[in-house]
Amino acid sequence: MGLTQRVPVLRWARLALGMPSFVRTGQIGDGREAACAAFVESTAPHGDIDAALSAIDAFARREAMLVNIGDEKGLLLDAAVRRAAPALVLELGTYCGYSALRIARAAPSARVVSVEFSAANADVARRIWTHAGVADRVTCVVGTIGDGGRTLETLTADHGVGVGSVDVLFIDHDKNAYLSDLRTILDRGWLHPGSVVVADNVRVPGAPGYRAYMRRHEGTRWHTVEHKTHVEYQSVLPDLLLESQYLGPATAPGDERPPTPHAAR
Repeated sequence: MGLTQRVPVLRWARLALGMPSFVRTGQIGDGREAACAAFVESTAPHGDIDAALSAIDAFARREAMLVNIGDEKGLLLDAAVRRAAPALVLELGTYCGYSALRIARAAPSARVVSVEFSAANADVARRIWTHAGVADRVTCVVGTIGDGGRTLETLTADHGVGVGSVDVLFIDHDKNAYLSDLRTILDRGWLHPGSVVVADNVRVPGAPGYRAYMRRHEGTRWHTVEHKTHVEYQSVLPDLLLESQYLGPATAPGDERPPTPHAAR
């Protein structure tokens, strides 16, 4: 059997019923996130990243659907991270810590800083990272990029995120915030030419404004590859994962923002 499976209708139906809770709180509302952490702790050997990831995948397939990147798209994220060979990765959207764990495995010398608006999800992720043995290099900051500057200042003051420091940015949080948060990070100058931005779920649930932005600036500010793939943990519903390399401040006519003085290192 391949990485994915056909659509598990009943478990997807339960997930859909939990979406209002997820939008409000970041959790589905039935305790599945904490149950996932307990499953990892009880089934994966301590300090084994591969086993922890496999346990999360098994839980999502057999017990309760999770809204992390999943195994199929996870391989694309792994490859993008390895190509970038990052020292610092910034992630927007921690959920249960699965993608940060994949990033930590793909870049064993990198620091990973993940931003998550749900404190409960942050606790789940930290449990899993601790059990997998990566808590010394993977950190969760509770907040959002759009909270008026509090999280941005925390990232700078406490986690060393600054001008030209972010080698990989992984975006997998509120789809409506993909573009605005990317623009904020660009305005801060945190990316450098060669930085890689990976965005999940660009087709489902969808981030059309983000996709249009990357297409509009193809070859000027960005070079983007659109990976055709599937929504996590099934093989029917199509999705897109975008992998974009930052080329630097645009000089071509039509760019909607002038380059900032600190936009490259």
